[in-house]
Amino acid sequence: MPVSSFNFYRAYSVARKEVMHVLRDPFTLVLALGLPVMLVTFFGYAIDYEVKNITLAVSDRDGGPAARRLKELFSSSGYFRLVETGPGGPVGMLDSGRAAAALFIKPDFSKTIQGGGAVETQFVLDGSDNAKAGAVIGYLPGIQRAGQARLAGREIREPFSFETRFLYNPELNSRWFTVPGLAAVIIGLLAILLTALTVAREWENGSMELLLSTPVRPLEIMAGKLAPYGVLVLAGVFFVYLVSRLVFGVPFAGSHFLYLAACLLYVTASLSQGLFISVVTRQQQVAMQLGIISGLLPSLLLSGFIFPVESMPPFFRYFTMLLPPRWFMAAARGITLKGADLGELAVPFLALGLLSAGMLLLALKKFKTDLE
Repeated sequence: MPVSSFNFYRAYSVARKEVMHVLRDPFTLVLALGLPVMLVTFFGYAIDYEVKNITLAVSDRDGGPAARRLKELFSSSGYFRLVETGPGGPVGMLDSGRAAAALFIKPDFSKTIQGGGAVETQFVLDGSDNAKAGAVIGYLPGIQRAGQARLAGREIREPFSFETRFLYNPELNSRWFTVPGLAAVIIGLLAILLTALTVAREWENGSMELLLSTPVRPLEIMAGKLAPYGVLVLAGVFFVYLVSRLVFGVPFAGSHFLYLAACLLYVTASLSQGLFISVVTRQQQVAMQLGIISGLLPSLLLSGFIFPVESMPPFFRYFTMLLPPRWFMAAARGITLKGADLGELAVPFLALGLLSAGMLLLALKKFKTDLE
């Protein structure tokens, strides 16, 4: 029986069948509603870019009052944990991993400072972890300025100084930065897996062939398949939003309507990607593997969540333009922390719209080709 146009009732029938299937499958509901909340809560606490409790081995060959005040500066900063020098000295502790840094205080340190002279102190850092080393180096200027005033007994006036202010995140709270990014990673992966697994299961069970024997068009099948899972993923977005606000205290400076629009575009692209994977593979196990690889790795490594896109080689900077997580990450952080409006986020929204439409058309074309 030929079908001339898109029929909303037929699409609704497919969607209703999918809703009944979801209600009979508790695993899908737990995956859609519970997993995002659990992962955001777990990794929100686990991932912290602020380096603390740095084990600092001290070699104090002076023992005077100025040396004690210097050690107190490191200890009271909240970043360093001073330990006594063990066998092999500070270098031996660095070699064995018992310390991440070492402080060497020369003899006559206190006497030289009391006499108004200049003295050098050596700070040795384990450079095997460059991310950690870079964070530790950033702490030293503040300790040095405090030491100049406290050890010399007077304020040291420099020719000029910078007054630094941090906009959008005054406390440099790393969770304000990581939790919106985690939400983007988890929501995208969840949307891909939901459609990839459920549609692939229908191919394996043979129920898809029964559906295809009806006069329902491929576009109506796609719409009916994607709509229920889109609603489920958006419900997961809402719970993740509650966790980020109530548990982690992440501020929300922008428009909720604009954030919802960005989520709709991103979820549409991810659901379409999952549908495309399911049509290509028709097997749940293979669909899960491809879904995790194509959904998790790009969103973690190439979206700007861990590594800034601007710091990537030119090829990868251009390649990330084809990935929806890169643009949703920019939109989510811009709306959440900066309160950016649509004019400021025109490029991310345009890219998300084009990628969502392209992924939807690609899935539809493959679906049609597969049916023929």
